[in-house]
Amino acid sequence: MSPDYVILILAGFGAGVVNTIAGGGTFLTFPALVWAGVPPVAANATSTVAVFPGYLGGTLGYIAELKTLSRRQLIRLTAITLAGGLVGSLLLLVSSNEAFSLIVPFLLLFATTAFLFGARLKAWAEHAAGGFRPEGAVGLFLVSLYGGYFNGGLGIVLLALFALWGWRDIHLMNGVKSGLSFALSAISVVTFAVAGIVVWPMAMVMMVAAIIGGYAGAHVAKAIPAWVVRAIVATIGYGMSVIFLLRLF
Repeated sequence: MSPDYVILILAGFGAGVVNTIAGGGTFLTFPALVWAGVPPVAANATSTVAVFPGYLGGTLGYIAELKTLSRRQLIRLTAITLAGGLVGSLLLLVSSNEAFSLIVPFLLLFATTAFLFGARLKAWAEHAAGGFRPEGAVGLFLVSLYGGYFNGGLGIVLLALFALWGWRDIHLMNGVKSGLSFALSAISVVTFAVAGIVVWPMAMVMMVAAIIGGYAGAHVAKAIPAWVVRAIVATIGYGMSVIFLLRLF
């Protein structure tokens, strides 16, 4: 096995674990694909394809928590996510990664901070109009559009949104995050596949590793205290923000 594929397998497994625990696994798979010689736009699409099965593994790991929501809630949240993800994926096909790089550091800074201080923001969120009311459609659609356009940090942005909704159960939040991320990534995969910008041999290898990592991540998250999970979210979120800021210079 070539060194490139060893790196891709390790990146896929690590992304599955990280996405289930806190989000941000794309920042393992995307650089690995670029390092392996894949052009940036194709690496972005291939990375999305590679990590999306890992969300399924994470969702199965949180099945007990997901059963606390009604079927109507799950269907509604999934439908909004699919709509936003499709729009975002189509935008990627007609725009550039450079334009996205200008706004993503600030979006991630906001998302991570909102997640950490969700309790203090709850009072404001309860009086805010539109997407920031509990399970609001506008907020979820915008986050899903972001995820369809560039998958990096999607989990952290979703967790921040859930905090603004007033959710507090970190394991339920992680379960819904994994399920919606899987649905969003699925629609993105179809879009990118039809457009022909996915490097399938590399994507398939990383898919298998991401599934295993996603399932393992769910058990890791449940075995450690909630404050540790929150610390991981903060570290990844602020770390990604710094990386994107540095890329602007």
